[in-house]
Amino acid sequence: MARFFKPQKRKVTDTKHKEIAISRLDHLGAGIGHINKKPVFVDGLLPGEKALVQLTEDKKQYARAKVIKRLADSQARIKPHCPIYDQCGGCNLQHLSHSGQVEAKQQSLGELMSKFAATESQQVFTQSAPIVDRELHYRRCSRFSIKPGAGKLQFGFRKKQSKEIVDVEHCPVLAQSLNELLPPLRSLLSQLKGQKHLGHVELVEADNGRVVLIRHLQPFNDKDMTLLRQFAEQHDVILYLAPTSDSIDRISGQAPYYELDGLKLYFSPKDFIQVNREVNKQMVQQAVDWLGVEPEDRVLDLFCGLGNFSLPLAKRANALVGVEGVDEMVHRATENAQINQQDNASFYQANLEQDVTAMPWAQEHFNKILLDPARAGAAGVMQHVVNLNPERVVYVSCNPATLARDSQVLLTQGYQLERLGMLDMFPHTGHLESMALFTKNSLGTKK
Repeated sequence: MARFFKPQKRKVTDTKHKEIAISRLDHLGAGIGHINKKPVFVDGLLPGEKALVQLTEDKKQYARAKVIKRLADSQARIKPHCPIYDQCGGCNLQHLSHSGQVEAKQQSLGELMSKFAATESQQVFTQSAPIVDRELHYRRCSRFSIKPGAGKLQFGFRKKQSKEIVDVEHCPVLAQSLNELLPPLRSLLSQLKGQKHLGHVELVEADNGRVVLIRHLQPFNDKDMTLLRQFAEQHDVILYLAPTSDSIDRISGQAPYYELDGLKLYFSPKDFIQVNREVNKQMVQQAVDWLGVEPEDRVLDLFCGLGNFSLPLAKRANALVGVEGVDEMVHRATENAQINQQDNASFYQANLEQDVTAMPWAQEHFNKILLDPARAGAAGVMQHVVNLNPERVVYVSCNPATLARDSQVLLTQGYQLERLGMLDMFPHTGHLESMALFTKNSLGTKK
């Protein structure tokens, strides 16, 4: 029987203004209310608030909306610190007090893990006090977008849900030393003849100086190079130029590093480092404490990066093996171990989304494992973690949804969630960093 194509009618989103009452925040900081019993996510609203909204997306299970007018404000609402908060896409929670943010994130994390990471035999886990530090001037690294124009050079961050740039003169969450660099840096970029070939600028506050990386699509002429070198000398910055997305050249200054647990960790401006120096220090210490590393332990650090967790763990363990997917980071971690005389630390490259059980490092016994994956989580490696049969596993996560998903593998195969903690790595944003401790169930692995 012939079947003919019958196009389905495209559903038209109802754009009529509707009233909504917000009951709670999701784990990204959006307000959640209900219209016709369907959950609706609305950025910029707080629990207890009422508003007129307009739907921007209407799915079968949920909808999203934008605020047309607030009708009733929460007592927790405050005036944002930043004068361009309503435009900038960097922060999305400055309208909520910092203590309110911490409380909301702590609650959201606990509810998510209780809902998605629980099993029938799961004991009630302890939710530790959140790791919190200062709410302003905490960012030690940031990327600025650039757009040359006929008039003033645009220099700042992307607008919310847009590729347009909002000019930034001062950022309340950026480190003070980097804020001080913004006016002279903008002046420098505006003077360059090759400004139309500029891509972006990255700023980092290292412990041995301020780092400036300039991405450029065409080589600078001699006059521009002279201006760049003069700027670096005058402002005592470590200057890098990036002629391609994969290569960088250091023009002035020494290689940057940051200090952690009595160690010096060197990095390239291309490398990932945690943006919040003080929370990172507390986070690493908590991971060390939760793993309970002893001198006889063999520890495995998956997604090890440049050694942020690896080297502090190696100081206390018999042996440390770090594994990372990016070969360049493996070299960086190895160099950092050598510089800090950590002879018991070794590092390997591997695709952790594939079966790695045949790798030499996987043949060794590890009684404690730490993993710190990217937002996508560690689904491909969780079964291998179980197969290695460690006593303790600490999972550091920047995405509670993938943490909850990956936890199921451990919880259904003989592990229990013992501790859960929120890390206030990104104040005034919806980003939620967390840490979970899993311990081997005394009953053994389930079949």
